[in-house]
Amino acid sequence: MRSLAMAFARCGIATLRFNFPFIEAGRKRVDPPVVAIAAIVAACAEARARTSLPLWLGGHSFGGRMASHAVLDPAFVPAPVGLIFCSFPLHPPREPATERARHLKDVRLPMLFLSGTRDALAERELLERVVRDLPTAKLHWLETADHGYHVQSRARGSEEDVFDELARVARSFIKAHPP
Repeated sequence: MRSLAMAFARCGIATLRFNFPFIEAGRKRVDPPVVAIAAIVAACAEARARTSLPLWLGGHSFGGRMASHAVLDPAFVPAPVGLIFCSFPLHPPREPATERARHLKDVRLPMLFLSGTRDALAERELLERVVRDLPTAKLHWLETADHGYHVQSRARGSEEDVFDELARVARSFIKAHPP
């Protein structure tokens, strides 16, 4: 998360990082959606208290998936401008499915999916199909990156750092979707 935040900062995107309660408690089992969504809403309230700039919501893996549920909660007002998913966890490893993305059809905000071509939690064909069916979504593949953005340096065609690429693409997406 630190590498993501630093890359975003280099591109002029401020971030507010926070931990979900299960992380704070040292547990491995993720929080139930209601608890995770409450943590996201509280973090967004903190971000709004710190700035009047447009707020984009996102997260890595579970955090991004829960952010997509949070924006559908009618109590989450005002809504962010859009969503940025860093490694959206479409399915468990070796269990390809799209059920975790079913709710995304109800999200009307711009959505950017940043996923590695070796992400075991987002089979390429399935994620491409999900994003293709979302009129406000865009997908960017990060060559040779896995779910945690570890890359195969020798096989990667780009010399750009994966986090810098991710942040550059996010910045371009944000600029293309003004509030």
